[in-house]
Amino acid sequence: MMGMIVLAGTLVVGNVLFTMFTHQHIWSGADMYTRMSGSGFYNGSISAERGSIYDSKGEVLAQNVAAYTITACLDEEMEGANGEQLYVSDYRGTAEKLASVLGDAVDVDTLVQTMQNAKNAGRDQTELGTGTKRISKEQKEAIEELQLPGIDFIETSTRSYPTGVFASHLLGFATYDEEEQRIVGKMGLEQALEEYLRGEDGSIQYQFASDGSELPGTRRVEKQAVNGNDVYLTLDSNVQATLESSLSYTMKNEDAQSAWAIVMEVETGKILGWGSYPTFDKNKHDIESYLNIPSDSPYEPGSVMKGITYAAALDSGNYPYDEEFRAGSFSYTYDESTGKISRTSGSTSYPTISDALGNDFGTISFDEGFIRSSNVGICCLLADYLPAKTFEEYLNRFGFFTKVDIPFVENATGVKNFSHPSDILSTGFGQSSSVTALQMVQAYSAIFNDGVMMRPYVVEKIVDSYSNETIKSWTSEEVGQPISAETAEYVRELMGRVVSEEYGSGSRYAMEDVDVIAKTGTGQIAGENGYDDEVYTSSVMMAAPADDPKVMVYYCFVSKNIIDFDEEPIKNVFKEALIAANVTSSQSSSDTQEQTQDSEENSEKWNSYEMPVLVNHSLDYVSRRLEEMDVECVIIGDGDEIIAQYPSSGETITSSERIILLSDASTLTMPDMSGWTRKDVTAFWRLTGIPISISGSGKVTSQSIETGQAISAESEISVKLE
Repeated sequence: MMGMIVLAGTLVVGNVLFTMFTHQHIWSGADMYTRMSGSGFYNGSISAERGSIYDSKGEVLAQNVAAYTITACLDEEMEGANGEQLYVSDYRGTAEKLASVLGDAVDVDTLVQTMQNAKNAGRDQTELGTGTKRISKEQKEAIEELQLPGIDFIETSTRSYPTGVFASHLLGFATYDEEEQRIVGKMGLEQALEEYLRGEDGSIQYQFASDGSELPGTRRVEKQAVNGNDVYLTLDSNVQATLESSLSYTMKNEDAQSAWAIVMEVETGKILGWGSYPTFDKNKHDIESYLNIPSDSPYEPGSVMKGITYAAALDSGNYPYDEEFRAGSFSYTYDESTGKISRTSGSTSYPTISDALGNDFGTISFDEGFIRSSNVGICCLLADYLPAKTFEEYLNRFGFFTKVDIPFVENATGVKNFSHPSDILSTGFGQSSSVTALQMVQAYSAIFNDGVMMRPYVVEKIVDSYSNETIKSWTSEEVGQPISAETAEYVRELMGRVVSEEYGSGSRYAMEDVDVIAKTGTGQIAGENGYDDEVYTSSVMMAAPADDPKVMVYYCFVSKNIIDFDEEPIKNVFKEALIAANVTSSQSSSDTQEQTQDSEENSEKWNSYEMPVLVNHSLDYVSRRLEEMDVECVIIGDGDEIIAQYPSSGETITSSERIILLSDASTLTMPDMSGWTRKDVTAFWRLTGIPISISGSGKVTSQSIETGQAISAESEISVKLE
């Protein structure tokens, strides 16, 4: 799309003079105009359109849309062709009516003062300042209906995010920069990809006569704008929508201070979902915290680190397969000359380390120590079997304490703390030293991927917005092999037992329709006065299918509730991730011949299909096409032909999903959303363009507009999920 011409500098532009002398409302981008005689020189810029950002399936995540800035004509000589008033005479009345549309974004007294100041300064036209710039098309139309004399609009553009709260810290936002006179990325990928997205402004120069027309015989110099490139991400909108819903639920239900998660394909490093809470609506910038926790915020991860420690002991040949240790508590001495840590039965000057929640598991094997998540087991490993220097080397191999080489995402390094013997021991079970969630998923990719560590990435390609040709792309990249395939397999087996054993610390994460492996973690949080004894970081690292992991989820939150929290939101994310990775229950077990009747029923429940092309087809065709698919289909409107569909054609869907189709009806009516998921409601929003306020988590239990009632883009719809 061609860019828009805006005023550059302080010279008067031709179309403004044309407006004044012909009494037609064709406003320029100037802040004000004055009458001039004679000729002048127009020097304007042609704004380039900023490129759009899409998810992996081409869903728009960020785009430029038309916006409008309000102007007020104060010239009392301005009249229309039929003598109608074309200037503002009632400043307060006009301001109050504008406020009736714009709400709290404007202040009536400020609007009145702005117009009065401009009039006193001899200005014939003025913008109205805060709250009146770059308003939406809907607001513009509402103001036009008021028929306010002297009020008009300058067309411009603004950055729009159709999905609102959606990987907000990762995507960031772009907004109009008054100094640069264009939309500029201010945070996240919008900022990191600025050079690719922004485009190059054009220019136009010509001489004009006193009537505003271009002088004949003079030279016109014009340079076309070059629009920005489009960017495609690896994010999967279905996974991300479920992740947003789950994190929001966790924040509310667990009274969490913060929550974050990463969903990634094991074999490729593609990031399918990314969340950081507290979050914000990218259209509103009501930002409580600018911290992108998965990449920017190092923390002590707790027992999830034990998988790395065990991998180091196994791979280095220092794992005591047949040995046992006494769990409960660990007292020790330290020989500074040799660096040797030795367990002792008596009290010492060093702090005693205990298993979580005062548990005493008795004398157990090291395998069982992992399954039960024993801190003492880690201490015994590091004191008697795994040298500290070797452990440190493996931490480095796994990529800790250095930045992850993920394109366009700034990330922290974390801090290695081996200052004291207690720090070495504590690092083994995820305390003392700090890491990022991004480092954790990169490290665990080696465990899930037969020892091969994959670089995470979220930007898939940059595309020329004119030709659709790929300018630059990113793909899977191995960044090391910190452990052998045999070591990785052994750790995965232990993680499988964490879930499958009754006494496993992650048994709550077992799922009927897929074999899951996991490692749980509960980390203390360090403060100025030591560790907080009330608030903890709870986390889980999950992957599936157990025998050949395809997708991984790392989910964390900070809360007082570390025991009876609701794990269902986490499992919902995992289930959506499995669908995205095209994993069904029939693929989740290595021994399908011995599956029970129950698991066969689950397999039926997880039947997968490829979504067909239904757009531009009749309802009869749709009915025939979906007849053999065990899916629920909702058709919006009573039209004869489908004009939009969800999911998109080519996507993998399961028999548990709801298909939503939009027909070419002239009017739409409210469907019965009972039982709909947040993803379903969001899909309805995207298809119809009718915004819906969503609260809660789970499935829809109530809706503000009755089923069958006519709805439009102006309808105020809210639904509650429980």
